[in-house]
Amino acid sequence: MSSDPPGPDARPHPATLALTIGAIGVVFGDIGTSPLYAFREALAQTAADGIVAGEIVGVLSLAIWSLILVVTIKYVVFLMRADNQGEGGVLALTALARRALGWRSRTALVLGAAGAALFYGDAIITPALSVLSAVEGLRTIPGAAGAIGEHTIITLTIVILVGLFIIQSRGTASVARMFGPICILWFLTIGGLGLWHIADEPGILAAINPAFALYFLATHSVPGLFVLGAVFLTVTGAEALTADMGHFGIRPIRVGWFCLVFPALALNYFGQGAFALGQLELAARTGTPFANADWFFLMTPPAVRVPLVVLATLATIIASQAVITGAFSLTQQAVQLGLLPRMRARQTSADFSGQIYLPSINWLLLAGVLVLVVQFRTSSAMAAAYGIAVTGTMVVTTCLAYIVVRHHWNWGRAASIAIIAPFLALDLVFFGANILRVVEGGWVPLVVAAMIGLLIATWVRGRGIVKAFERRQSVPLADLAAALARRPPERVEGTAIFLTANPDAAPGALLHNLKHNKVLHAANLIVSIRTTDHPVVADEQRVRVTRIDDNFTSVILRYGFMESPDVPRDLATAAGRGELAMTPMRASYFIGRNTLKPDAEIGMPLWQDRIFMFLQRNASDPTDFLRIPPGKVLELGEQVTV
Repeated sequence: MSSDPPGPDARPHPATLALTIGAIGVVFGDIGTSPLYAFREALAQTAADGIVAGEIVGVLSLAIWSLILVVTIKYVVFLMRADNQGEGGVLALTALARRALGWRSRTALVLGAAGAALFYGDAIITPALSVLSAVEGLRTIPGAAGAIGEHTIITLTIVILVGLFIIQSRGTASVARMFGPICILWFLTIGGLGLWHIADEPGILAAINPAFALYFLATHSVPGLFVLGAVFLTVTGAEALTADMGHFGIRPIRVGWFCLVFPALALNYFGQGAFALGQLELAARTGTPFANADWFFLMTPPAVRVPLVVLATLATIIASQAVITGAFSLTQQAVQLGLLPRMRARQTSADFSGQIYLPSINWLLLAGVLVLVVQFRTSSAMAAAYGIAVTGTMVVTTCLAYIVVRHHWNWGRAASIAIIAPFLALDLVFFGANILRVVEGGWVPLVVAAMIGLLIATWVRGRGIVKAFERRQSVPLADLAAALARRPPERVEGTAIFLTANPDAAPGALLHNLKHNKVLHAANLIVSIRTTDHPVVADEQRVRVTRIDDNFTSVILRYGFMESPDVPRDLATAAGRGELAMTPMRASYFIGRNTLKPDAEIGMPLWQDRIFMFLQRNASDPTDFLRIPPGKVLELGEQVTV
């Protein structure tokens, strides 16, 4: 194995420009709308005893260097090199880590499950916070503050969010085509606004000196940590850059960041700082009190504020899109890695396997988002809940990155620590700063993550109990084949396809068929599905056929963790190539389906049994998941105590 990391992009992208536009319209939506609230919320943490010029510059310096260190260096430059054949995100890193440590590595699995659980906490907060903060901009329109109340703001927010989740079924590509040009206009607009105000206070550019950020933290002790927690709002959405790599590729995301997104964000934050400094000086000259305000909208001329609110609302819809598509990708990976039950997934692009739509996740996210909007009611109240899930996911991602660098890239221990330790220290500082805001609302993503983590742990443990039962009941396939060769049962025409997780053991459905029906088909395929730690498996590596004897043939179908299995198609392809002797139209599929029975004395606690049984009942039907025609399926099984 090479000691060097892989190249920046394993797949060719002939349409890089189109993909870059699409990436800008999906991937950068979350981080691109942070200027709506991040600087305002960070500065608010210093407002208790009044805001001075040094605090404005210090907060701004923290924001700019957060973008440089966390997003640019850690994610865009470094973590995007730790891709799994173009796929990124916490579970793609988990797959790489498990490949390096061994597939049964519990450390990598636990880290991946924790990161996935925390990501879902982020996924329900982002749409709620970003859209709500944009709609609140209506109050900054001259004369509208009294006419537009909280009820109107919440109603408009709910309508927009419901519409956003409804259009998800059209697919990422369609959404990206609609949102890409809008998002480009958004970044050009906020960059232009910032540049305009920098010209009024060019001294604000001194904030690029990290000494201002360090001095601010050194002189503000505990309040400085609260500021740091709020400053982290500037980099929320960084995880989506890697989670959505499979949708667009690495190169388009990097081009979009360096050529448009980062310059626009930096200019806008500098502009907000310059405008705040100008207002502070004006207040000092006129003897009026200076207070923190909605700097993003107020720095816009009143004549164009209405169009900006509309554009901001559209941009926040795009921000929501970034985590929604990330949640779809993450869920499919979790299902294929065995962390969650099967879910119905629909492919929405013929060109990119990573572009999928999961109805159940879509509607569950919408429900969670609407609850948050109704519960918190304002973006300021919700901002405190935002950073913990993101920082937690980042800590997990960095730990997994160390495993990949050390054991997959085979770097030395000293070199691995040297490159990972600064990132981990930075993540832990941000995580600690956000933990201080748990009482203000930070408990929300932690509760969501804990619930998802419980579901993952229950599913993994429950499946382990079922598999252990099946192993105890199993008969080696070679022994069964030898016994049937000595005493052949009644034969019937056609091909029987028995689906099993263990190709070396006789499937339970086969044993039940022999026991109750006392017949054996003319041809019998023992088919096992394998999920690899690669996102996609090449067609020529999909099928592995092993002939056992005249009665049985073992078939292993291999799929990547970002692929949806299609058993009939791939068996028919193998038969067409002459690898299998079967007629697809005359084949019958036998699936083992066991009935679960809860027992407080055996296996899991009773309450966990109930959860596992609920997940099992609501999992996507295996015939749907494996694309098997329902009319060709027979299900046989027995009772299992969990």
